[in-house]
Order: sequence, then C-alpha cells, then structure tokens
Amino acid sequence: MDLHDMLKVFIVSAMPLSELRGGLPLALHYGFSPLEAYVLCVLSNAFPVPFILMLLGKVEKIMGRYETTSKIFNFFLRRGEKKKDVVERYGYAGLTLFVAIPLPVTGAWTGSLIAFILGLKPLKSFAYIFIGILIAGVVVLALSMGVISIAYGIW
Repeated sequence: MDLHDMLKVFIVSAMPLSELRGGLPLALHYGFSPLEAYVLCVLSNAFPVPFILMLLGKVEKIMGRYETTSKIFNFFLRRGEKKKDVVERYGYAGLTLFVAIPLPVTGAWTGSLIAFILGLKPLKSFAYIFIGILIAGVVVLALSMGVISIAYGIW
C-alpha cells in the first residue's frame, strides 16, 4: 500500500458526495486487497460523522448570522428535509437503512444531517450510521468486485 494512494482513498471516502461509493472502487484500482480497501474506506467514511453530528448545531448558529451563509446552510437543510421520511418512519433503524443504500445522496453525510434535523442523539446516531456504512461497504465492494470480474472477462 502506497501512502499517497491511501491518502487519496481516505479523502475520496471522507468527502460528502463520493464517500465510500467512490473510495472503494478507487482503492481496488490502486491495487488494495478487498479487505484493505473495505477497512480503509469504511473508517474514512465514518471519520467525519462524529464531527458533523457534534458541530452542526454550532455551524448553524454561526452561518445563521450572515445572509449568504444562512442561505447556503438552509439549502442543505432543505435537501436533508426531503430525504428524512424513512428515518422518521423507522427511527434509528431507518437511519441505518438510509445510509446502507448505496445511492447518490444517501450516505453518512446526509444521514448525519437528517439525524441533526430530527434531533436524534448524536452518539446513538453515530452507531447506527456506522452500521449503515458497514453495510454500504459490503454492497459497494461486492458490486465493484463484480464489475471488475466482468471487465476482466471481456478484455
């Protein structure tokens, strides 16, 4: 494992839009074993979650002071509001399901935002989000390995 490649995978897996959905295929591309890729991407994806859950209230207060930043923050809140139905219906288990489904805008970042919007407990939310990350990692790894196998079979 090259340290630079690890750092790239960490950054991609920790970022809001790509998360481990982008990090796992990248890690496999760099030659990481499936286990190495899975562990690195799951931990990287989970890394920002406690900070998001603990600091979002403070960020809201700071950004709410200024019109421009308030509009930006409210934009993200509205996006989270649109996605909160499954979590509202099923509670913490819904949070796990929401994060576990590897589709755009259903990852740990949005799950953390929804937990904040619904006023869920941060520590308990982190545990359920982490379980969702673990499940999403298995799904994305299986899909990535399948695509790689098919690609090698074609070429």
